[in-house]
Amino acid sequence: MALIDQFLARAVKRGPLTVIHSNGSTRSFGEPDPGLKPVTIRLHRGAASAIVRDPSLGAAECYMDGRLELEQGDIFDLLNLVTANNRWEEGTGTLNPTPLRRAVEAVTHRIGRYNMARRSKRNVAHHYDLSDRLYDLFLDADRQYSCAYYTDPSNSLEQAQADKKAHIVAKLALEPGMKVLDIGCGWGGMALYIHAKTGAEVLGITLSEEQLKVARRRAAEAGVADKVRFELIDYRALEGQFDRIVSVGMFEHVGPAFYRTFFRKCHQLLTPEGVMLLHTIGRAGGPGVTDKFTMKYIFPGGYIPALSEMVRGYEGLRMFATDVEVLRLHYGYTLKAWYDRTVAAHDQIVELYDERFYRMWTFYLAGSCVSFLNGGLVNYQLQLSRSRDALPITRDYMLEGEQALRGGEAEARERLRA
Repeated sequence: MALIDQFLARAVKRGPLTVIHSNGSTRSFGEPDPGLKPVTIRLHRGAASAIVRDPSLGAAECYMDGRLELEQGDIFDLLNLVTANNRWEEGTGTLNPTPLRRAVEAVTHRIGRYNMARRSKRNVAHHYDLSDRLYDLFLDADRQYSCAYYTDPSNSLEQAQADKKAHIVAKLALEPGMKVLDIGCGWGGMALYIHAKTGAEVLGITLSEEQLKVARRRAAEAGVADKVRFELIDYRALEGQFDRIVSVGMFEHVGPAFYRTFFRKCHQLLTPEGVMLLHTIGRAGGPGVTDKFTMKYIFPGGYIPALSEMVRGYEGLRMFATDVEVLRLHYGYTLKAWYDRTVAAHDQIVELYDERFYRMWTFYLAGSCVSFLNGGLVNYQLQLSRSRDALPITRDYMLEGEQALRGGEAEARERLRA
């Protein structure tokens, strides 16, 4: 029996997964399961050994290069089937790396996550300075490139992203005249939403030159460029004080070596009554390492933190953790929506780049999606305050604020329909 057959026999009990080897032989693994789509893959010469050596990077590169072909199902179906057989909470560990590989990757991880300011800008450009057209093809119109908030799993992506903004802004407990800092502002959607809903003045900062251009253009077109400003600056170089800080989807790029620096800087930037809301992908378990595919092709310098690592980052800084929320399946739903839109835009993406890029991007979205549906990833929303008295002592204000914001969105949609 080939090594990959031995590997799959241990890893796949539910399926079925059918493998056509380069010599024409066929093997099937797993019993039919109504919750999983059957998948058939064809492995060309060299693919099997590459996957056995490194399942994550090997499978990704074989798929990107056409050495792994899907004859039944698509790449999402394949990754979902394999990970559903090895769900994080079940702790089967079949797909986990060996202790030796974990030790080697841990050393590489510590070196690679040391994000000095110059490297941070380069790492951000690698991903976020891709073609505007690409992001338009799979994101919502506001270009919210982070976990949406699904009050109902059947909601549209647009509805879920609008609800995400309302959910976060309600937690900020904004009052008239406040100044807000948006660290990692993306294309400006959150900053513009905050000003539109609350009247607060907002400064958004980014390391992406392409995102900066779009954000500034949007503020100018909305006639609020004097109230919603955007700057190309590293958070470590920023000065001033703000009543509120919000950071959505940026902390994954900070790197563990700089968690203390990040929280210390936020403490410095907040007024004595200041509050911050940090929204980040996180590990449900303890610290780990970034997989090789993500590091090489998607987010160089990126790392997803464990909650314990985040806590160590702000311990001793005299800040109160006033609220912690764990969003479990929300990003899985978000990524599936992005994946489906990407698949629908196959021809446009191939025209922008090529087939290999399209395969890389779909592998990234599908792999990320199943990491939330079956793996050990979640989203954390961590609220911190410098003062014990800055916020109400119950969470009622969050629900009331969110309902008011969402109600306003619903009224606006009704006016558009009329």
